[in-house]
Amino acid sequence: MIHMQNARIQRVLANMEKEGLHQILVTSTASVYYLTGVWVEPLERMLALYLDDSGRRVLLGNELFSLEPAPGVELLLHKDSDNPLRDLAPLVKPGKLGVDKSWPSRFLIGLLEQRSDVTPVLGSAPVDNARMRKDAEEIEALRRASRINDAVMEAAVQALHEGATEAEMAALVEERFRQAGAGRGEGQLVCFGANGADPHHAPGSAVLQEGDSVTFDIFIPIPRYWCDMTRTVFYRSVSPEQRRVYEAVKEANLAAEAVIRPGLPMSEFDRAARAVIEKAGYGPCFTHRLGHGIGLECHEPPDNSASCHVTAEPGMVFSVEPGVYLPGRFGVRVEDLVLVTETGCQVLNAYPKDLQVVG
Repeated sequence: MIHMQNARIQRVLANMEKEGLHQILVTSTASVYYLTGVWVEPLERMLALYLDDSGRRVLLGNELFSLEPAPGVELLLHKDSDNPLRDLAPLVKPGKLGVDKSWPSRFLIGLLEQRSDVTPVLGSAPVDNARMRKDAEEIEALRRASRINDAVMEAAVQALHEGATEAEMAALVEERFRQAGAGRGEGQLVCFGANGADPHHAPGSAVLQEGDSVTFDIFIPIPRYWCDMTRTVFYRSVSPEQRRVYEAVKEANLAAEAVIRPGLPMSEFDRAARAVIEKAGYGPCFTHRLGHGIGLECHEPPDNSASCHVTAEPGMVFSVEPGVYLPGRFGVRVEDLVLVTETGCQVLNAYPKDLQVVG
């Protein structure tokens, strides 16, 4: 059922004015949901919400999407046998049209073939910038998802046993998430020993052995808002170097969280974490950004990296996930989600970060 989110739309319209945009097309599933309350995976079909600075709102989609008329929005539907641009082409105004960064080229090119007086420009920022600051409803959804993630992480760590495989542990995580209300599987990251040196290792047939580092990077939408957390533990024993690396990564995680507050650029948080790992002698082994925004999508603005100068604001939620990766040996990553508050930040994950030797 369509339920127009008027307060969110007003923020988007204000952002359009800042960007000098008089009209935009919102086409990503998550952004359309954010503004209309309708979640549609259009696949190869077209879904678009047209907004202009006069306040006009038009939702365009296929009849198969089961969209029903609702107050506050015009609804224009087409069939599979129709040109999906039939209603959109005459709707847009001449001049600049902001389009989503991920709108398929087949639709954009088709629109321009019919409307040579339209100039497409990147138009994701008005919605992306609104989505960066979560409202109370979204914050509660993210808190709930992280509470569930804490419980699933605890179950996964406790389930480690002799003979376990990465794939077995990943399947256990997926099942626990499903039981907690997740709508779909996502392919969890479970890495034993040397596989932990690959930040995006896909779990396979590796068998758990004494002395292995075990990295669980577990994430899923519940039901729409994402959780994402990483913990690294050690099976039965931990070497002195594993301990040094772990403590450096944990300290980097805590150092970044200690400086997060409104008014600072995101790059400062990356700098705080990276300085700790560099001091420990593992700077070149921290090979990725510190983190990413999260909400209706697992990776969304703001980018928590050295190159991002977006200023932190209350309501932003993003990951803090420093890591050290030693190829052929082991890897360590510690990740939380944090909410920027009026005075600092609140960590949404409660699962412990002290070094654990399990089994």
